[in-house]
Amino acid sequence: MTASTAHQTAVRGNAARDTWHVLTRELKPVVRDPFTLIFSLVQPLVFLGLFAPLLIGSSGAPASETLQWFVPGVLVMIVLFGTGATGSNLQYEMMTGSHERTLVAPLVRSSLLVGRALKEIVPILVQALLIVLIAWPFGFSINPAGLVIGLALLAVFGVGLGSLSYALALATKDREWLFWGVQQTLIFPLLILSGMLLPLDAAPSWMRVVAAVNPINWVVQGERALFAGELGAAPVAWGWVSALALAAVGLIVGIRAMRRSH
Repeated sequence: MTASTAHQTAVRGNAARDTWHVLTRELKPVVRDPFTLIFSLVQPLVFLGLFAPLLIGSSGAPASETLQWFVPGVLVMIVLFGTGATGSNLQYEMMTGSHERTLVAPLVRSSLLVGRALKEIVPILVQALLIVLIAWPFGFSINPAGLVIGLALLAVFGVGLGSLSYALALATKDREWLFWGVQQTLIFPLLILSGMLLPLDAAPSWMRVVAAVNPINWVVQGERALFAGELGAAPVAWGWVSALALAAVGLIVGIRAMRRSH
């Protein structure tokens, strides 16, 4: 092994070790105070409890059929609202000086972003499982293989969206209002144009065209197919393509922003 190869191996090892340290550090507050994780379920439960009956009444379809369509959209909504706002935690650390102290620590800069992004997987999985279990007694059917693959898809999607949220926080350092302005401006059009709460079949043609290029729309469609047991359906493949592309872009942009931060 050459000196160059040995050095690259050491760097990779340090990056993996540092990512693990950042991941465990970020998870400690969640473990110590799980109430915040449970409290964040209020919004999706409100949508599930109040919005689903409206859909059932307006569509005339059986409750089980409506829930089969609606619940996967709620799961994606959890990721969209949860990880889309997670950059605010980093902004708080920057304002209090905590982030600056981590920057001078002997850690690979990329691990500060990757570790934080991976941390988003745990709340996503816990919250998604709770929503599924709550909807189950009301007629929502669970395909075991579809559930596992669907949770994995949500995790990849969450890593990408969380990374972009951290990148936005770094870009709007010391301007909290700008972070929330951009986040709120983007999140609601993405939500509406993904068909996660309302079907877009009767939408104007321009909305359907925009939805067709909205990656979140394909994640939603993929989740619906997976929970219906259609594991080999085309929307599943497109959902994975969209989630992986978003994760790649998010990690690249986020890591670059973290390396430039000071």
